[in-house]
Order: sequence, then C-alpha cells, then structure tokens
Amino acid sequence: MSHLAPQAAIFSPSIARAAASTAKDWAYVDSWLRRQWTHLRQEQQDGVSSSKAAASSSASPPSFERNPETLEALLSLIAANEEADEERDRLARLESAALDEVRAAEQEKESRRRRQGSSNGSTVEPVTPIHGDLLAEDLLQALDAGLSKDGQTALDALADVSLSLDAAADPSPSNLCRLFVDLQGAAHETSHLLHRVGLLQAYLDDESARLRAFLEDLRQGPQYQLSPASADSDALPHAVEDMAARLPELRRYVEALEKNVGIPALTVEEVRLDEEAYLDLLAKKKDLDAQVKAFAGLPPDVEAARVELENLRTQLREATERRDANFEMLVERESPVKVRTSRRI
Repeated sequence: MSHLAPQAAIFSPSIARAAASTAKDWAYVDSWLRRQWTHLRQEQQDGVSSSKAAASSSASPPSFERNPETLEALLSLIAANEEADEERDRLARLESAALDEVRAAEQEKESRRRRQGSSNGSTVEPVTPIHGDLLAEDLLQALDAGLSKDGQTALDALADVSLSLDAAADPSPSNLCRLFVDLQGAAHETSHLLHRVGLLQAYLDDESARLRAFLEDLRQGPQYQLSPASADSDALPHAVEDMAARLPELRRYVEALEKNVGIPALTVEEVRLDEEAYLDLLAKKKDLDAQVKAFAGLPPDVEAARVELENLRTQLREATERRDANFEMLVERESPVKVRTSRRI
C-alpha cells in the first residue's frame, strides 16, 4: 500500500477496497515466491550439510520493484504455473493408471501361465519358433514404450514425413530434406502452371462466350434471315437448274462478242514496253512543265511579252546601278582620310 496515500484510503471506501485486494494479492504472490525460492535453493544445495541447507532455505527471494504491472505479470505467471502443474499431475495419474493396468495384465498372464504349467505336470511344452514379424513388432513396441512424449511425437512426425515423401527405404534427414526441397520446387512449378492454366481457361471462356453470342446473332439476326421468296425449298433448286442450263448459252455469247470486237492478244512483254514508254512521256512532261513555269505571269501576246521583258530588264539595270552607287558611297565613308601636313621652312 506504499503507492496509495493513507488519507485516500480513509476517505474513499472504493480505494480502500482496492488497496485491500492489492495487499491480499501481494501476500499471495510473496507466499508463492517464497515456496518456489525455497524449493529452488533446496535443489541447488542438494548434498550439502543440513545446517547450510537450513540456512539457505530460510533465505528470502531477492527484492524487486512492486508496481501494478509487476503484480499483474506475477499473477499471470502463477496461474500458468498452476495450470501446468495440474496438467502434469493429470498426466502422471493417467500414466500411473495405465502402468497399473499393464502390471495387472502381466501378473494375470503370469498366473495363468503358472496354472497351466501346474496342470500339465511334468509334460514338456514344445518350443515355439520365433516369428520375425512378431519379433519386429515386439521390438517396436518396446522402443515406443521406452520413448518420452517428445520422442514419440518426433518419431511419429518422422514416420509421417517418410511415408508422405515415399522415403521409407532411406529416412535419413539429408534424404528427407532433399526430397522436401524437390517437393517444394515441384509445388512451386505446379502453382505457376495452375496460374497459367487459369489464365488460359479464362481466355477460352471469354472466346467461347463471344462465339456463342456470334452464333446466336447468326441464328436470330434479321440480316441473316432468308427472305420468304428464297426460303421456299422448291423454288431454289429450280433456279439453280435454270442457271446451269443457261451457262452454255452465255459462254457462246461471250465467245461471239470477243470475235466481233476483236480484243487484241497482249503479251507481258508488250505491256512492259508500253509502261516504259508511258513513263518516258511522263518524265518529258514534267520537264516541259518546269520550263513553262518559268514564263508564268507573261501575257499571251508576243509583242506584249517583249515589252514586259524590256521593262523587267530596265528595272534590273536600275537596281544594279543603285546597288553599285550605294556600295561606292559605303566604301568612301568607311575609308580613312589622309591629312597632308605642310613643311615648315
């Protein structure tokens, strides 16, 4: 109660009850710690003189900080320890009961064997041959009985893994690890294959749905439905027969038309030569178009064109003269002026 104010415990009943409960819990924790500490010290001092053992057993546990968090942790530890003790006691009782049953069965078997021996008198029992499977089973049972709980669990796990990996012939840890790694790799590859198969299945489902929709459109679409005239099953064969009967007449008509019109029989070489001649004419046309384009803008009359040409030449000469004059003026302005100095006599 060192963490509570004394006046608060007096004036607040709820705080007083909490303080009393906390003090009770601390008393229970201290008692449990003393028991555990005494038992631990007795185990450590086993084989020492009785006086030293008594002195060591009376020693109290080391001091520690007392706060609500420590109290909660110690109470949880005590509860877990008590639960483990109860579980261990139950297992011990079950093992003791099972051992008693086994001993009773062995005693009954031994007594029955003795009674049979006494009833037979001096008759000698025949020697029973030892069967290999029974001997192996007895050995396995003896080994299983001699193992601890953890050993039995480990042996069962090893047997299950060996059977699962089909490694009963060589259940060594290295072989099991190798088989397990191979199995993990195969499982990884299988997962990838399943993912790919899933994608392919989804694609096939989409395509099949699209094809079903297209087939339904072909069946129900109005643009694909037969007209009433063509839907008649009797009229269609008659139309086919009529067209087949008219084919020879149409062939003769085409042949007569070819003879009357006189379609020339062209060859590939003639077509190639005509194409080359056409390309040459096309190139010449482009050259002539370029030459004519130079005279664009001139009047169509020859005299008027000559007058226009002379005017353009006059403008060219005037522009040339202005250029030369401007150039000479620029040169004179930028040239340095030489000043002559007279000699003194």
